[in-house]
Amino acid sequence: MAHAIDSLSAAHNGVPTGVRELGGGGDGDGAAPRLTVLVPTRDEQESVPLLLARLGPALAPLGAEILFVDDSDDGTVEEMAALAPGCPVPVLVLHRPPGLRAGGLSGAVVAGIRAARGTWVLVMDADLQHPPQAAALLARTAMREGVDIAVGTRYAGAGQSEGLAGAGRQATSSSATRLVKAAFPRRLATVSDPLSGLFAFRRDAIDTERLRPVGFKILLEILVRHPAARVAEVAYTFAPREAGRSKASLREGLAFVRHVARLRRGVAGGQRQLMRMVAFGLVGLSGVAVNTAALWLFFDVLGVHHLLGAALATQFSTAWNFLLTDAAVYRHGQRKGTWYGRAGRFFAMNNLLLIARLPLLQWLVVAGVGVLTANALTLVLLFVLRFLISDRMIYSGGEKKVQRRDPVKMLVDADAPTAPASRKRSVYLPYRYDVAGTVTIGSQIRLPELEFFRAQWIPDGDVDIAVRVGDVGRRRPRGRAALTEDHSDTAALRYEEHLGRFGANFRVRLGPPITVEVGPLLARSPHVVYTNVVEALLRFVLISRGRMLLHSACVELDGRGVMLSALTDTGKTATVLRLLREHGGRFLSDDMTVVDAAGGAVCFPKPLTISAHTLRAVQAEDLTRKEWRRLNLQSRLHSKGGRSIALMLSRFNLPIMGINAITQILVPPPKYSVDRLVPCRLGSSTEVRDLFIIERGAPDLYDLDGDVALERMLVNTEDAYGFPPYRYLAPALRIDGLDHAELRAREREILTGFLSGVRTRVLASDCFGWADEIPRLLAGEERQVTVRAAEAWPRWGLQPRRSPAA
Repeated sequence: MAHAIDSLSAAHNGVPTGVRELGGGGDGDGAAPRLTVLVPTRDEQESVPLLLARLGPALAPLGAEILFVDDSDDGTVEEMAALAPGCPVPVLVLHRPPGLRAGGLSGAVVAGIRAARGTWVLVMDADLQHPPQAAALLARTAMREGVDIAVGTRYAGAGQSEGLAGAGRQATSSSATRLVKAAFPRRLATVSDPLSGLFAFRRDAIDTERLRPVGFKILLEILVRHPAARVAEVAYTFAPREAGRSKASLREGLAFVRHVARLRRGVAGGQRQLMRMVAFGLVGLSGVAVNTAALWLFFDVLGVHHLLGAALATQFSTAWNFLLTDAAVYRHGQRKGTWYGRAGRFFAMNNLLLIARLPLLQWLVVAGVGVLTANALTLVLLFVLRFLISDRMIYSGGEKKVQRRDPVKMLVDADAPTAPASRKRSVYLPYRYDVAGTVTIGSQIRLPELEFFRAQWIPDGDVDIAVRVGDVGRRRPRGRAALTEDHSDTAALRYEEHLGRFGANFRVRLGPPITVEVGPLLARSPHVVYTNVVEALLRFVLISRGRMLLHSACVELDGRGVMLSALTDTGKTATVLRLLREHGGRFLSDDMTVVDAAGGAVCFPKPLTISAHTLRAVQAEDLTRKEWRRLNLQSRLHSKGGRSIALMLSRFNLPIMGINAITQILVPPPKYSVDRLVPCRLGSSTEVRDLFIIERGAPDLYDLDGDVALERMLVNTEDAYGFPPYRYLAPALRIDGLDHAELRAREREILTGFLSGVRTRVLASDCFGWADEIPRLLAGEERQVTVRAAEAWPRWGLQPRRSPAA
């Protein structure tokens, strides 16, 4: 998007028009700053000396500049000019003369944003109620990858508002906060202090042309008008004022209330959704009656088992609900797609929710509740979820689609209180693994994905990653999931979901050694523990030790290392199994391979996730009838479609990791060791010579140059970690002194070295024929190929058809 800031703060290092350089910065190289600290001032002559003395040293390691936007009529600018040469970072000032001070403090901030040169902008007051050390921590948090806005909070974690003078000002501040959170319950759901004056943001994530701020509270304007921005909070103590005086007044307060009302009118739409929810609920009540009548027929009259009866009754009530919803709740312009498409999605939604409903129904029946009553209760409990899915995914709602803010609260707390001790548990690690001779893992729960690496000879206390079971999180339920970073002692991360200690919670202490503590629910779902937590940690520990966990399959054919990469559910697993079945060779991996910069690959033979079509493709016959029947359900629930639905649900305020864990407990993923499916030998390591990226579509073959292959494989690997809470966990990791950005840079170096000795080709097929083509290509029976240049990236799609050469 085009911003006005771009015209004032161009890509060069020059100072924008109207901004005056005052000095500072020592012997800087003149490069454009990464961070602009924006300080609005008005008659702050007393505060400026104290501020520069403390703020400059705190910002020195961050590549920052200080930009004052001054509306003063006293000697504030002269004081700045006298002190700036001694500051370790550059100091600039934009002075607004009388008559050009529109918007007050908020107008000054907008003017400063447009004049800022940094990629990031941090806003703070000049009176030292925003402590410089807290501002520096906030800046470091903001500049981490993946966050758009970082807010200094007085009302979460160890944050305090003791600097607010007097009970009256305390009450005014808390009342104003409650007012705006009530006015914007969804847009401010993850922000505890939306009226904070200490905040930072990525400049190109904020469109200044959309801002119409009034008074002091510009952060509120930014948050409300940018609902898709990713927000993190940093707890700090609002300090007492050391100099200057407050600019607050009754006039400012009335202007604030009027502005909140204007903002609320500008984002209206909730009332229409409420009316649809009421109509959807009335239809749902009639559907409960239909469902109950059908269940009575199946259970009481025909004698069908109550769980099977509930499943059959759901089909009748789903058809009833869909016909009424499609005809009466949503008008023609609010319907998305075809009638058959909406019907299919509606039935899919209700049957997926049926999987979650049946265990609860059984529990209620065992507890003594009547079958019909228990069935009605489970239907009512899932009403809101059914409405949200219908309103946002099956129907358009008749309104312009608005991206929602990330549902997980993220908090950095430098002074977090010590977590209460959990009840005494064993610390012994009965399961120990040695991964590629590089990383050792000990665990209190068996991790099936790592069984190949079992190494019981490793001493219990001599592991790099320890996984234990404990009581993680507070006892009471919470309104939404939260990730908290604790920097008070050893860096630690804590992820908690909605259900208190019954939820899918875990804690990571970054050691060394790295200690992972998982709650009892996760302990019963080891696949989720490994995939969502342990593998992410393993990835970055391997990087810190010079190896990479690359999302790819690897086999050795006639002594030649061959690697395969593909998007999910393309056919990679079936291709690997066919190659082994029909051409022999050795198996190293199907999902992840450990590689190094010298071109070496080390096996990572996790169990293969199998779908029904994969088994049919290789004609596997070893599975029992019971396993085949179970596979039909498993392959659909754990298919690409099932994962897509789970990822879609993760955008809402749901305990998605807990839902995932319970689903995995009830319906385990279809995982089998490779030698159960085809006769083969396992290899330990190989030198990779060829990499094939397989795609579906018109037959095609072409080489990729190094830059294109590098970017494609990096994106492919990152996609493997898409399920929550990876996106919150990864940016907060610090392994062996390397932060997330440094680890990703080192990963790129390792992969660059690995690919330098590997021939990378894209192979497309419209008949799943990769297992036929690859051996011929390795034998030298090659078709004419085209080398794709770097500008072809990023495009995973198919290229135009070519005529194959002899």
